[in-house]
Amino acid sequence: MKDIAIKVDNLSKAYQIGQIGTGTVSRDFERFWTTKIRGKEDPFLKIGETNDRSTKGASDIVWSLRDINFEINQGDAVGIIGKNGAGKSTLLKLLSRVTSPTIGEIKVKGRIASLLEVGTGFHPELSGRENIYLNGAILGMRKKEITRKLDEIIDFSGVERYVDTPVKRYSSGMYVRLAFAVAAHLESEILIVDEVLAVGDAEFQKKCLGKMGDISKGEGRTVLFVSHNMAAVKTLCNHGIVLENGNVKFEGNVGEVVDLYLRNSIGSETSKLFVNSKTKNKGIKKVEILGDQIFQNHGETIRILIDLNEEIANCNVGLAILNSNKAKIFTTVYKIDAAVSSLICEIPSGLLLKGSYSFDLATFTSDIVYEYLSDVCTFEVVDLENDYQIYGGSVGDIKIDCQWRVNF
Repeated sequence: MKDIAIKVDNLSKAYQIGQIGTGTVSRDFERFWTTKIRGKEDPFLKIGETNDRSTKGASDIVWSLRDINFEINQGDAVGIIGKNGAGKSTLLKLLSRVTSPTIGEIKVKGRIASLLEVGTGFHPELSGRENIYLNGAILGMRKKEITRKLDEIIDFSGVERYVDTPVKRYSSGMYVRLAFAVAAHLESEILIVDEVLAVGDAEFQKKCLGKMGDISKGEGRTVLFVSHNMAAVKTLCNHGIVLENGNVKFEGNVGEVVDLYLRNSIGSETSKLFVNSKTKNKGIKKVEILGDQIFQNHGETIRILIDLNEEIANCNVGLAILNSNKAKIFTTVYKIDAAVSSLICEIPSGLLLKGSYSFDLATFTSDIVYEYLSDVCTFEVVDLENDYQIYGGSVGDIKIDCQWRVNF
């Protein structure tokens, strides 16, 4: 049995919205007497509500996290995913001991290095080199340890030219490069990374993901990673936790967790019909998936209705298919010669493999883009015959019938 690196029991965190305090001196004193002197539960937390950012509540106390329980084994790479306001950052702050829980207990085995916000632990007036020592000390590194790894940290960060410049002159990308380099080279048992990597460029994000993969798989250290990039979560992590309104929605194998999370989003924020209330000149008025929202990958053509806001000619209409990670997998373009106001695009049966998909659409010419609609409508393709099931791996998004022949 693997050693447990992190164990969370009945973890809850409550926050008060608006003005701090209960509203009256007598209630504040009652709260102090009950919790601090008598050591009992705060009576005002009993009226707290679930942290749903989209609705207005009656209580000024909300539970950012409520009754969280899980165990993380040593060497696991865990992706924590969920919508904005689900409680992801609060959970990482509790695990990093930036703040304390209202109720519950956290047991951690080993030293933690965390990167929760851009430039955490940096002093703007100090140079990059001085901040490496300062940040390293905050994270628990000894001076000799930092000196031994200094050249490696600077090289990884890619800011060697500016390492003796005050960090107040750094861009946010340079900040996060240096901060991640320090955290990643700390010899800690647990590395916690919030979605600050989104600040960096594509090259540095790839470099960071590679480093975190080495830390988890190569060095056997535990990694907790928060990101809205589902492709990165699937690549890096072997375990996943989904938070929703401060509760654990589901937990398990990262592939299954990401698929459940994305499938659960279908119909809640997107649908088979999109009506554009702010259409532009030569724009798109309506997009609709004809028929059901779920298609079989055998024998079912996917038909998409595109209504334009006017009859247009000498223009192109482009449609790109996005997979569940919101990456474009292919694009099709129709050139309009004579004036038309409505089009139907047909995606052949058997082309798309099992998964969830959506669209980007545009009207354009070689000189100008009239309108661009991003990530509209959602549909799902199911594989009832299990033709493309490969144990332990993904088969991609599309199937092409290539020409095969026997080579004699």
